[in-house]
Amino acid sequence: MTERIFHVSDRPDIARFDPRPAPSPGYGQEGLMVWAISEEMLHNYLLPRDCPRVTFYALPRSTPEDVERFLGLSAAKYVVAIESKWLPEVRRGCLYLYEMPPETFTRSTDGSGYCISRASVVPLSVRRVDDLLGEITRRDVELRIVPSLWKLSDAVIRSSLAFSNIRMRNASPRSS
Repeated sequence: MTERIFHVSDRPDIARFDPRPAPSPGYGQEGLMVWAISEEMLHNYLLPRDCPRVTFYALPRSTPEDVERFLGLSAAKYVVAIESKWLPEVRRGCLYLYEMPPETFTRSTDGSGYCISRASVVPLSVRRVDDLLGEITRRDVELRIVPSLWKLSDAVIRSSLAFSNIRMRNASPRSS
């Protein structure tokens, strides 16, 4: 692997990443590993750790109707949606981007951008990010601020788009 990959953390002092159990069991990722994310998909993680989000983008196989419905008015390739109640936390947030050496990592083939290493990893560098909104929006990303994520999440799940719903356990409750 030769692309740039990163680990995002709220901790500034990680000298070495040791393999740990997968944060979410399943998905074919068993055993101990170090997680990283490709630079292409980094925008999905440039938010406070517990911030719920719905992220999506079109695939070559996505239907024209889904592309028009979810991305039609946007010039961005990717969308990250968060709840409006999380905006103050995002504005106050600070993250650390650890660039990882790619040699021991393998990339998932599912389009998620996830990379794993079974070996301990010493980061190449670390960079503090104080302006999370600026860091997200300087990429090919539209940031959507919505009152609730649930309708969007349900619709994206039923669509032909690639998506990731992250930390939805922290989303506002579904309305009846």
